[in-house]
Amino acid sequence: MTVKESQFIEISMDSGKEMHLTRYYIFSPFLRIFHWLMVVSIIVLFASGIVIMTPMSMGEGQYVVLNNWHLSVDWIRNLHFVAGFVLTASFLFRIYGYIINKGDRLLPNIFRMKFWDDLVEVMMHYCLLKYSHKQFLRNPMARMSYVAIYGLIVVEMLTGFAMYFQVNPNGVGSFLFGWLVIPYGEMFLHVVHHIVAWCIFLFAAIHVYMVVRADFMEREGEISSMISGTKVLAHLPDDINDIRDKRGRIIKG
Repeated sequence: MTVKESQFIEISMDSGKEMHLTRYYIFSPFLRIFHWLMVVSIIVLFASGIVIMTPMSMGEGQYVVLNNWHLSVDWIRNLHFVAGFVLTASFLFRIYGYIINKGDRLLPNIFRMKFWDDLVEVMMHYCLLKYSHKQFLRNPMARMSYVAIYGLIVVEMLTGFAMYFQVNPNGVGSFLFGWLVIPYGEMFLHVVHHIVAWCIFLFAAIHVYMVVRADFMEREGEISSMISGTKVLAHLPDDINDIRDKRGRIIKG
């Protein structure tokens, strides 16, 4: 099935010249569902996790505030657990999208030298050492960063489930995830879980900045791409072959 691809003309606000743009439909609904469920669940997980891990971080009057909101620490813990299951479900959406849609497989081609050359070029651009870089469906630096965040999320899910199911040591959940507790103990998992949570928070902050920056400076519809699934490019993207089939067609799935 070929990708939905449309062409249109836009007047550049900088030069006043006509720009022939092409809109590429890239990201499947499964990737977009994963993205927004992940956004909401990570916000809930991080906020509730801070209260659970360091209850006094809200100050001495926190319990009065929570009571006024009809909340309790147990309620917040349950909210944290629900958000964790939502994050896991969204991750399964991501895996399914990876299977059915080539546009969802834009991961690093680490075994190709060209990938590393392009990565250096993009990094030089973001370090303000190069004015521009080639157009990509997903640039090499973004590809590397997404693999990193997926790895962090997997670690967070595994450590989270390992701690969650310790409530019932004889249950199925403990059997599946208990092997993580045995080598170093539950406290070690708490520390890893906490550190990785802050790493994810840091990634999210940088990610928001980079996306907004790219949307204003490169005008490729970076922000809207996770709503519509499309990106708008003035030139043929350098990595267009990553979504072609064996016949050379740009495919959707």
